[in-house]
Amino acid sequence: MGLSAIAGHTLTRFSAPLSTSSSFGTLFFGRIRRGILGQLPTRKQQKKYYKIMSSSSSSSHPEVEAKQDQIAAPYGSWKSPITADVVCGASKRLGGTAVDSHGRLIWLESRPSESGRAVLVKEPEKPGDEPVDITPKDFGVRTLAQEYGGGDFSVHEDTVIFSNYKDQRLYKQLINSKDYSPVPLTPDYGGPVVSYADGVFDTRFGRYITVREDRRESSINATTAVVTVRLGNENIQEPEVLIGGKDFYAFPRLDPKGERIAWIEWSHPNMPWDKAELWVGYISDKGEIYKRICIAGSDPTVVESPTEPKWSSSGELFFITDRKCGFWNLYKWVESDNKVLSLYSLDAEFSRPLWVFGINSYEIIQSHEGKNLVACSYRQKGRSYLVIVDDVQSTLSVLDIPFTVIDNITSTDHCLYVEGASAIHPSSVAKVTLDSYKSKAVEFKIIWSSSPDCLKYKSYFSLPELIEFPTEVPGQTAYAYFYPPTNPIYQANEEEKPPLLLKSHGGPTAETRGILNLSIQYWTSRGWAFVDVNYGGSTGYGREYRERLLGQWGIVDVNDCCSCAKFLVESGKVDAKRLCITGGSAGGYTTLAALAFRDTFKAGASLYGVADLKMLAAETHKFESHYIDNLVGSKKDFFERSPINSVDKFSCPIILFQGLEDKVVPPDQARKIYQAVKEKGLPVALVEYEGEQHGFRKAENIKFTLEQQMVFFARLVGNFKVADDITPIKIDNFD
Repeated sequence: MGLSAIAGHTLTRFSAPLSTSSSFGTLFFGRIRRGILGQLPTRKQQKKYYKIMSSSSSSSHPEVEAKQDQIAAPYGSWKSPITADVVCGASKRLGGTAVDSHGRLIWLESRPSESGRAVLVKEPEKPGDEPVDITPKDFGVRTLAQEYGGGDFSVHEDTVIFSNYKDQRLYKQLINSKDYSPVPLTPDYGGPVVSYADGVFDTRFGRYITVREDRRESSINATTAVVTVRLGNENIQEPEVLIGGKDFYAFPRLDPKGERIAWIEWSHPNMPWDKAELWVGYISDKGEIYKRICIAGSDPTVVESPTEPKWSSSGELFFITDRKCGFWNLYKWVESDNKVLSLYSLDAEFSRPLWVFGINSYEIIQSHEGKNLVACSYRQKGRSYLVIVDDVQSTLSVLDIPFTVIDNITSTDHCLYVEGASAIHPSSVAKVTLDSYKSKAVEFKIIWSSSPDCLKYKSYFSLPELIEFPTEVPGQTAYAYFYPPTNPIYQANEEEKPPLLLKSHGGPTAETRGILNLSIQYWTSRGWAFVDVNYGGSTGYGREYRERLLGQWGIVDVNDCCSCAKFLVESGKVDAKRLCITGGSAGGYTTLAALAFRDTFKAGASLYGVADLKMLAAETHKFESHYIDNLVGSKKDFFERSPINSVDKFSCPIILFQGLEDKVVPPDQARKIYQAVKEKGLPVALVEYEGEQHGFRKAENIKFTLEQQMVFFARLVGNFKVADDITPIKIDNFD
């Protein structure tokens, strides 16, 4: 497809007096702006937007005006073609991209229809042909390093090295050979107790350099190091430690000659986005590091979290850090003077928190003059931009593409492969062809989509409105994406307000984004309003915003979610008597905490959520074992902010979903809260899934979770009958 403009979205800013924490004020419509969530709307669209926003009591969607032939039905009871089966089919996950020696794209996709098996897939040679699976059926590409994985594979020319899910060993495979089976490179320890991630080929010494997490002695306190793995055909040997001694490592990256290696390291109690260090080591003729220099992070007067080091073809080291301005910006190391220079300063995020290995937010490409250019993306006020930064001129050129959210970037000679999405594009990979000057995008083509058939439901899509709402702190605001109910077939009574489902994202150092997510459209197309909150502590808005949560987890996030819901009520958007909340992991904790310590919501759903902070700290994996120390504080805070210790304060129904192999939030957390709420006499249900870990990957479980949340809320607070044929599970103290 070409580079035609995509239908516009709105930034709706809510303004209110902030003299008191309970002041919410009235709604007004901000400017329709280019470059916030999409392209400028047409004049016809603008008229619709202004019409809908002229009354604070309106809850219709701007694209769907009341029509005489629409069916009148209560919110929540609408029938929709976006079924739970459709959502499951659109739940493929992308695990990274690479390019082979022929310039063809290789990507990793996780398939719910195959119980979440992740498969490497190659772009077809001829347009129109089907992509080719690289991974044999008895293998799955996924590492369990630091539980969240990432950096599962690496490609060099026609060879791929990947982590196999079942045994966590590294395997080598030829990409373009039909008869070449994967060959193991690392020892068999009798189980998946050693994991590898984020590796690179070292052609100078015929080896593979990778991060290793060794859980043989302790699963809770694993040993992490950068190790080397031999690539020859000799007998498999134990990997050799190249860099060790710290708690964590990431991004081992070799210069083009294999003479220097850069890496990121950090130690407890810091997370990599709190404080980390960037090092460079010099490699001897024997393959050992004989000299080390700390490039960033060692100065005690400068708090920074460097990330994503990368060498140019000429041997210059680039990286991203958040020193001084508090935003992750691009920098370059000048080796001769041992200085760090800023490439381009902007109050925007050029990277994201290192929850998973293998993040690749930028690529270094060559201009027609042979100088370095940096193809990258930055995120500012809820929108991503694809840009080219000129290293010499310190200029920035924005490339015009339809994506409003951008993740990883992979480059070839004349194009970029960009992972992204928008309000009408699901998670996708697009080929962006550049002009000869590498300053403009001349073609945009979707290569892979998590849901290639979803556009047939376009008339049912609810477009996100980025809202900025007041928090309980005077003069302070937070952000969320609001999705109004949308269905071209139905309309509700003008006097009725829709029920609201508020989602609290996980992390909690994460960010929700305004992209096409069919699991959200599942709700809005049935007549629900949906709001996705970026509470204080979320990323995407700089270090200061991110650090609002330090020492305040269970307070700031809960307050912001409640403030957002109340604000939508005061704005006339939703029904105050039908406010529901949901969230997974840390979002599940915020859900439980909101239900225990506030009376804003009438029901909630917790997906593998935290109920006991002390238990979480004692039983969770190494990566997060000290994370909540900084987020919570004293032992008293741990006790008082744990929902399990305040069951007497719960006053509304709860449904819980839990994977039985979850090592991040062990199953006992859900069982404890279930038993306690049940004994109190409140309506409660617990669903446990065998074979699921932290997050659900199997299609049948994704479907069941979605449907049971819907029918649970409908039965207990909805005051409507769900149009879908769903058999509800038994609810204790209700059925």
